Amino acid sequence: MVNRPDTYLGGLGARMAIARNELGLSQARMAAELGMSQRAYQSYETGKRSIPVEALVDMHRQFGVDLNWILLGVEAVRPGHDLAALEGFETALDRYLGVTGIRLKSEKRGAIVARWYRSFLEGKEIPMDDVHTWIELLRE
Repeated sequence: MVNRPDTYLGGLGARMAIARNELGLSQARMAAELGMSQRAYQSYETGKRSIPVEALVDMHRQFGVDLNWILLGVEAVRPGHDLAALEGFETALDRYLGVTGIRLKSEKRGAIVARWYRSFLEGKEIPMDDVHTWIELLRE
């Protein structure tokens, strides 16, 4: 089955946001490092536009990001990732945001996902009440 372009670009953008957050970079900083405007970079993370191949190659060369993972969601941005757990958390987060009507910028959403996932990889269980607190602190 072939992914629809909007679904594919959304997934690609989400993986870019996760990688950027794991590197501890803001969208503005990542954009500058890749030689593009923040607005252009933001449109890639939100899945509104497809990122140029040259920019992806730069991400790989400068930051060691796994392009298989960014492009296809396979392998991992770093070894040892549990993509099913990550997808499950993202689904739960999006469901909660939708039900509560809370809007978060993609950068803030990515920060929550990265923080949760980092804790998950370290074996620290994060109660959803803590995640809800993070959301309240970052709310628009």
